[in-house]
Amino acid sequence: MSISILNLRSARMTGVIVAAITATLFALSSGVTLAASNQVKLTGDKEVPAVETTATAEGTIAIGTDKTVSGTIKTKGIVGTVAHIHLAAPGKNGPPIITLTKSSDDSWVVPAGAKLTDEQFASYQAGDLYVNVHSAAHPSGEIRVQLTP
Repeated sequence: MSISILNLRSARMTGVIVAAITATLFALSSGVTLAASNQVKLTGDKEVPAVETTATAEGTIAIGTDKTVSGTIKTKGIVGTVAHIHLAAPGKNGPPIITLTKSSDDSWVVPAGAKLTDEQFASYQAGDLYVNVHSAAHPSGEIRVQLTP
């Protein structure tokens, strides 16, 4: 009796493993892409030049292997006027490449369908993209974080 219970448990475990492998292969073959998810915290000291502010933001920005971008950030202590993902190395300022959409007074979302070019994706992999939120008091940006792969 104990041998048949072990065989039953072994068969169940094998079934679970086969199901997990099958689901993973299906996801990969059906175009599902794995995304690098960046937990972000924006602060004034990361701006260039640094900004003295109590404003912050936190959220997640995900960049898929197919170069799709998604995510949201939630701000505190700032009335944001615009938010972007920019192209530039740490310590430098650069052009905006994706404008986030304000979804509420303190929330910003990457618009559906946002996608990096091949060159922008290479810059992301090198750590040369950043997110910032602008305000009336700091129109070039009040809080910022560099995105890292």
